[in-house]
Amino acid sequence: MANPTSITAEQPSFGKLRSFFWPIYSYELKKLVPMLLLFFFILFNYTVLRDTKDTLIVTAPNSGAEAIPFLKVYGVLPFALIFMMIYSKMSNALSKPALFYCTVLPFILFFGVFAVLLYPNREVLQPKAFCDFLQGHLPHGLMGLVAIVRHWTFSLFYIMSELWGSVCLSLLFWGFANDITKVGESKRFYNLFGLGANFSLLLAGTFIVWASDLRRSLSPAISDPWQVSLNWLMLIVVLSGFLILGIYWWINKYVLTDARFYNTADQKKMKKEKPKMTFKESLKYIVSSKYMGCLALIVIAYGVSINLVEVTWKSQLKLQYPNPNDYSVFMGNFSRVTGAATIFMMFFVTGNVVRKLGWKFAALLTPVVLFITGAAFFFFMIFNHGLAGVISALGTTPLFLAVVFGMAQNVMSKSAKYSLFDPTKEMAYIPLDQEQKVKGKAAIDVVGARLGKSGGALIQQVLILLLGSIAAMAPYIGVLLFVIIGGWILAVISLDKQFKVAIAKKEDEEAKLRQEETIAHAQMTISKQKASEALSPKAT
Repeated sequence: MANPTSITAEQPSFGKLRSFFWPIYSYELKKLVPMLLLFFFILFNYTVLRDTKDTLIVTAPNSGAEAIPFLKVYGVLPFALIFMMIYSKMSNALSKPALFYCTVLPFILFFGVFAVLLYPNREVLQPKAFCDFLQGHLPHGLMGLVAIVRHWTFSLFYIMSELWGSVCLSLLFWGFANDITKVGESKRFYNLFGLGANFSLLLAGTFIVWASDLRRSLSPAISDPWQVSLNWLMLIVVLSGFLILGIYWWINKYVLTDARFYNTADQKKMKKEKPKMTFKESLKYIVSSKYMGCLALIVIAYGVSINLVEVTWKSQLKLQYPNPNDYSVFMGNFSRVTGAATIFMMFFVTGNVVRKLGWKFAALLTPVVLFITGAAFFFFMIFNHGLAGVISALGTTPLFLAVVFGMAQNVMSKSAKYSLFDPTKEMAYIPLDQEQKVKGKAAIDVVGARLGKSGGALIQQVLILLLGSIAAMAPYIGVLLFVIIGGWILAVISLDKQFKVAIAKKEDEEAKLRQEETIAHAQMTISKQKASEALSPKAT
């Protein structure tokens, strides 16, 4: 097989049109296509689970959006910490493929069990008497906490769905991609990963709408049409989960054994030198590293910001769509619009922004978008009563317009996340060493993301207890949002300086390695020639 370095070096440069639309060589399809499919199915499940978990919790009896802040702090965060401790131990004991399988499989099994056993028996499993007692004796501001106890099966589903995004999308996929993707490839591959995978939002949103609208064709004798919809949704999640395992196996079997895409010698070396760090050591390492600290601040700031806006919006959404099927249909359409907006952003904005304007400009766009759209949403929430005459003239209601404004804000922020935030964040990991990638990334993406969302949830809990409702706390949330985004922008500016230094160092190391390989190859060739001459008969 030809030397992989020489193959890359001999490739012709792309023309303007191809460099914009398809900067990929034909031989690279063997690596690009399965990675794109892996990302596609992980994000497909993420979309279905995200919309379904919200539908279950928000529309459940005696529940609502007020339950979400309590659930993120007292449910998602503890589970994330427990997962990280287990994952840290497993990463020291298992190979990377075994770690991937052992992490994904429990998720697949849980979502199947939920549809078959937990949801159908939810009424039997509820601690009704205990929760009725709590509801009668606790302050009204703690009704969200009572709701997550009453609907503990839904709460468990919510937690597992949240962890799917952090674990399978951020930790497993991007960790795997960063391990097997070279710096030069990442500049061309990562935008295409996201562009192709975000078609999954369109497909997932369409499937959610179809499954949630099944009630229209069901027999009136069926007492719970939402259960039929849920069964279909979880069936597709389980099937997609097994496809994820199959694609990952194929990549390890046929791509990572190809020297053009992955150096098997480096793979063996990494297995031998895999860092042995505890969970506590991982967190301590992040705090002691300015680079990793800035990355953690960016992830936490995003988590807090998006959570502050989302919960406020979902409280309005529950009032507009109290029925779970109607709520799920709306969320499916929301995912479709988000997918279309993200594809547009990634196709026309992301790749060119990173290539032409640099990492810093691309990384700053997400907080700027959140700032602008968040300001518009909270302005309407606070001053909608003063616009009553205009709203009435438009033939609609303040509630519906609040839902529309919130949807616009969430679509813009999520499309910015998928098209700009995620790619730039993952690019920042590439120049790091293996220890930082494996353990530091695990702590940032799982614990950091959860701390971000839980931090936002904790803020909302305090405000709900003090002010009594989500609507009353909107002005305070708006002010806090802008302060947090300001800190996020400062962290990006600091990280950009460090990123440039790290990239330069990484490229120098790769250049030296290629030079050493070329010299070693030349020396080997000369040695073989000398040996051949020594063995050949002398000319007479």
